[in-house]
Amino acid sequence: MTELIPADNAMDRALALLGAGEVVAIPTETVYGLAGDATNGAAVARIFEAKGRPRFNPLIAHVADMEMAERIGVFDPLSRRLADRFWPGPLTLVVPLRPEFGIHPLVTAGLDTIALRMPLGFGGKLIARLGRPLAAPSANTSGKISSTSGEAVARDLGSRIPLVVDGGQTSVGLESTIVKVEDGRVRLLRPGGIAAGEIEAVAGQPLLRGVTAGIEAPGMLASHYAPGAAMRLNAGSVDAGEALLGFGPQRAEGWQAARAFLNLSETGDLREAAANLFSHLQALDLSGAASIAVEPVPVAELGEAINDRLARAAAPRDNLHG
Repeated sequence: MTELIPADNAMDRALALLGAGEVVAIPTETVYGLAGDATNGAAVARIFEAKGRPRFNPLIAHVADMEMAERIGVFDPLSRRLADRFWPGPLTLVVPLRPEFGIHPLVTAGLDTIALRMPLGFGGKLIARLGRPLAAPSANTSGKISSTSGEAVARDLGSRIPLVVDGGQTSVGLESTIVKVEDGRVRLLRPGGIAAGEIEAVAGQPLLRGVTAGIEAPGMLASHYAPGAAMRLNAGSVDAGEALLGFGPQRAEGWQAARAFLNLSETGDLREAAANLFSHLQALDLSGAASIAVEPVPVAELGEAINDRLARAAAPRDNLHG
């Protein structure tokens, strides 16, 4: 079984394991990440093995500072401006890869680009001490609900990884927003913890949406973030035996008969809803309900990312979870 160590006491143990090519679950401001040395092929392979993740799905490389980021990727002026504004924080930038740095090809899934992020808190300090970037997808079984607490990670991956660094509940609760600059325009590859409008304000232009190629970044598979229970979105009523994921003060018809009920935000606050999304889904999934009905969530601001995760969680299931 895994060790579950509070973040205040876990730095030396995490460094020793990472230095030996092992993987470690760490807290970030978004969700917990399953981290391994991005320059070590055996460590990266252990990430895929522990998650059961398909090899064609790229990973984000996490960096400690801008100097490390620029040794790995090529930053155009607009990407650099976005990094200066939003790093450290929940923004991932896809930029051209500098192959001479030594990022293992498993991280990029054979692409000539690299997804980079600078995390806050324990993760950033850990990378600075290690001196190398960490590949770190969400710390959960591939395709399942992302973990926002150390206990959730241990419950899911405890038999497969040696250490979970427990930093408590994550503050953002959604994965990072992923963007890519193409010919001076910014394309949104995955909505996330920074609303599109905030990025547009810095970029001085509307974001492009829609993908021009195949899988360009993590979290782009159609079926992802899924609980064991089926999911029914934009529900106006609750069927017999269903659990209910609510939003705001108004309830779906028949909500009193729900097998279990949790509200993303009683007041309709989208930031609170984002922070609660994955933990509430996990709790409702553990209720034993065969289906989870989800009340409508507005698409504005962070609602875009919340609805993206809900749509992927409700998508038809297959064997290509990422």
